[in-house]
Amino acid sequence: MGILNDDAVLIEPGKNSGDPTMVTVNCPDESGLGSTLCRIILEFGLSITKADFSTDGRWCYIVFWVSPDNGSSRFDWDSLKNRLLSACPSCLGSYYSSLQSSNVSKPPSLYLLKFFCRDRKGLLHDVTKVLTELEFTIQRVKVTTTPDGRVLDMFFITDAMDLLHTKQRQTKTCDHLTAVLGEHGVSCEIELAGPELESLQRFSVLPPEAADELFGSDVTSISNKVVLTVDNHLSPAHTLLHINCIDQKGLFYDILRTSKDCDVHIAYGRFSSKVKGYRNLDLFVRGTDGKKIADPKHQDSFCSRLKEEISCPLRVIIVNRGPDSELLVANPVELSGKGRPRVFYDVTLALKSLGICIFSAEIGRHSTSDRQWEVYRFLLEERREFPLDRARNQIVDRVTKTLMGW
Repeated sequence: MGILNDDAVLIEPGKNSGDPTMVTVNCPDESGLGSTLCRIILEFGLSITKADFSTDGRWCYIVFWVSPDNGSSRFDWDSLKNRLLSACPSCLGSYYSSLQSSNVSKPPSLYLLKFFCRDRKGLLHDVTKVLTELEFTIQRVKVTTTPDGRVLDMFFITDAMDLLHTKQRQTKTCDHLTAVLGEHGVSCEIELAGPELESLQRFSVLPPEAADELFGSDVTSISNKVVLTVDNHLSPAHTLLHINCIDQKGLFYDILRTSKDCDVHIAYGRFSSKVKGYRNLDLFVRGTDGKKIADPKHQDSFCSRLKEEISCPLRVIIVNRGPDSELLVANPVELSGKGRPRVFYDVTLALKSLGICIFSAEIGRHSTSDRQWEVYRFLLEERREFPLDRARNQIVDRVTKTLMGW
């Protein structure tokens, strides 16, 4: 069976203003494809309001109903379509075949963006917003404030459009940043990443007390809010998982990435519209052997992991760093090596909304006994009008709600 390239992804606007847009993906299947498509949708700042998922192991048919997080009617749907097409398996046509083959053969080039300017409230989020809108992925960041009130920011980024090697793309990026920085802008440089990356990869080790608080928290009481039932009688070939849980940003992505990492294949799934803040999901799944998940130990292991990932996909705490306050945000890294999309964007947005300035920031990795985590560290600037020691709970609450879309 063959289909035209453009027919692999169809985007249909809602009939009325405010209605979700329907995105249909109809292409050959491959392991983890649903998770990859969800990741792209999240990277574009879209919320999945509902979804239907079907695959026979050879062909995949998914319908997403999506809406921009900020409710904006202006959105680059053509760019989203191109990104989704590029993720579809290669037999869709020569252009996307060559594009995907090149992406598989070598990782995207890493670039270093450096700019130096005067500091102001919300600066870091404003810069992050520009980079996100230009379809850059922030891999690492090092933000430092000098004693005279200036900032030196180093962003290590990859370009989803794979055009940052061109002068036109570099100039456009610097022009957009200059427009945002205004009179605060001083200099902007873009180059291929060099030895500077090594210093950022030597991410400063988390203090044991902070690591214990961040990763050793008990999520049992939280996971009790997730109701997950297993039925091996309804379908002759699949195990039915029924999930009822609180709605949150990235919920469908968290379920698909967890299933992929646990080698559980979803043959059919329905992600229903939320009712009073809750979601219902029905997933027909099977193991790597193509059979039902009948082994009680396998069932318990997968269900326990799925409950944890749904209940607590992110960890947010504030710790003391000497006399200062440091915000720590962690999320599990997929087995593919990728962290959660738009975390840096959401955290800086939350801090900007509270009027909190960021003295320094960095992104790194931390390994625990069973997985790797992506850790975001923000050293917060103390301000007389907003004493941090009195506002810790408020900061954690605002950051958490922004990340979860509550």
